[in-house]
Amino acid sequence: MIKTIDLTKSYGTFKALDQINIHVKKGSVYGMVGPNGAGKTTLLKIMTGVFRQNQGQVFIDGQVVEDNISLKQRIRFIPDELYYFPMSTIKDMADFYEDMFDVFDRDRFVRIQALLKIPIQKKISQLSKGMKKQVAFWLEICTKPDVMILDEPVDGLDPVMRRQIWSLLLQDVAERNMTVVVSSHNLRELEDVCDYVGILHEGKLLLERDLDEMKSDIHKIQVAFENSDVTLKSLNPLKAMQVGSVHTIIVRGLRDEIEKSLSPMKPVLVDFIPLTLEEIFIYEIGGEGYEVTNLIL
Repeated sequence: MIKTIDLTKSYGTFKALDQINIHVKKGSVYGMVGPNGAGKTTLLKIMTGVFRQNQGQVFIDGQVVEDNISLKQRIRFIPDELYYFPMSTIKDMADFYEDMFDVFDRDRFVRIQALLKIPIQKKISQLSKGMKKQVAFWLEICTKPDVMILDEPVDGLDPVMRRQIWSLLLQDVAERNMTVVVSSHNLRELEDVCDYVGILHEGKLLLERDLDEMKSDIHKIQVAFENSDVTLKSLNPLKAMQVGSVHTIIVRGLRDEIEKSLSPMKPVLVDFIPLTLEEIFIYEIGGEGYEVTNLIL
């Protein structure tokens, strides 16, 4: 559905993106994660045609995005910083969207208004940040896009509204096969909704994988031995800590192979502890010089 080939973007001598190649399947939710300054927002803006790249290309359904007006009719982008016409009301913007886009579902607009309970005569500039985000989703969802690209989408929303917004998005993913690309620092939330994850760091794509496969390939293990002198260096742990005879390690690899490697050491206890997406992110980025200490505890 979405593919980038050797995407590169520079600002003077600073390279914000360096030969990025990502692959997003149709009807999936793809999470883009990375530390501040990794290039996530730049990548999303190039994918929507807001920015121009210096090198490489973006394809959606095999078509080049750049200067493709008909393709852009099928793409919606909700940035972190929202902008609407000064003094415009929600109704004004709904009328504008109906004129601008091929599809605007008025019936859906009315149904979502009943859900959000925001008066359509209200000026958007008078709304709080969270309510402006609600309006953004309200308007964009009513255009029924094929691709929704989101940059920190639910920042500023309360927990109930966050769940409601994700419910609306995932309904379109399930019913219309809409594709979602989302950048967020809320990794716990992404873990609940994403099928695939890409990790960006300093303009480079560190990895891109199915979330379930990613979790099956990195493990947090507690191992206890009668002899406290046993070492686990042969497992090449990403992180290791020892308290008495109990070792806590982070290891890459298949669980069966790890258990086979531990068996000759005759451990008295082996416990595999599930890792969250946040922990995986920390250990992956930690290997690239973005170190955070004491997070194995």
